[in-house]
Amino acid sequence: MPFRDVIGHRRLVGLLSRSVHRESLPPSLIFAGPAGVGKRLAAMATAQALNCLTPRISVRLKPDPTNDLIADDHHIEIDACGTCTACTRIARGVHPDVLVVEPGDTGSIKIEQVRDIVDRAAYRPFEGRRRVVIVDEADALVAPAQNALLKTLEEPPPSSVFFLITSRPDALLPTVQSRCPRLRFRPLDARDVAAALVAGGTHTEAKARAVAATAEGSVGRALEASADEVVEAREVAQQVLAQAAASDDPRRRIEGAKDLLVKTGAGGAGDREQLASHLRAMESLLRDVELLSTRADARALANPDVQPALERLARTYQGERGMRAFTAVDQALVALERNAGVKIVADWLVLQL
Repeated sequence: MPFRDVIGHRRLVGLLSRSVHRESLPPSLIFAGPAGVGKRLAAMATAQALNCLTPRISVRLKPDPTNDLIADDHHIEIDACGTCTACTRIARGVHPDVLVVEPGDTGSIKIEQVRDIVDRAAYRPFEGRRRVVIVDEADALVAPAQNALLKTLEEPPPSSVFFLITSRPDALLPTVQSRCPRLRFRPLDARDVAAALVAGGTHTEAKARAVAATAEGSVGRALEASADEVVEAREVAQQVLAQAAASDDPRRRIEGAKDLLVKTGAGGAGDREQLASHLRAMESLLRDVELLSTRADARALANPDVQPALERLARTYQGERGMRAFTAVDQALVALERNAGVKIVADWLVLQL
């Protein structure tokens, strides 16, 4: 995947492209950020740009409607062609100069794996310009493996670069962190996530928007979600908010809490995840309601396809009440993570809305 196909992260992509073109790329980097936002794709795009046989110069990117960018952000200095033999082999994971290390069956990256890549990185590239070592889920490196990698990070081979990809950078040893500049990847805009789902051919536009609204800026998380269940969860959340807005009677509210507990699977774990799904949908709706209440640009809505319903909710959930409801949903999600009773959480929440 060339830089131009990486979703979002325009400034980081521009920085990586510029560093490749000007031969100023640091020998080691940490790609840090939430899971599923494109860190590995950006690392692979950099590997392609470093080794492409026919790189493109001054590539214009598609306009990004989610950000107010200066004109220079629409161009990158260099990009891979994406079609030469080097690019296609990197994309397929069979290029001899691009090494990827991942956790094994035990969920960790062991010292033997690190010793192997350190030995291979010490030699000149077989056929490319640079050897690229990508350590995916670098937080899975056991302490001895991190220490084994440390000397190479301190004195890297001149023709090799190391990319450490992690959603938990603080799990890396301080000595490792201090040797590697950190690139911070943020959650993607919901519109970017939806566009990726539509482009992948896995979702209709309406379902893509619904899934993206609760994916917390992660394409990976969106791909794992069931579109039908997400749409259903949003409908339930919308209904519960409307019922709470229409009545202050505690008994009626508790009755409405049953809607949050609709089962889609058997067992306590299924009930817990179902409630969490409803709460994430509710959180997304309340965030949009707050945007409408402040008269922000409607294009920023995560749920634009239900804007009329959001406008109705905004008549009640605005200002202090809206913030109180949003905080209550957040607290309910935390309580679920701490194994609080599912029914207790649902009943408590509807009384706070």
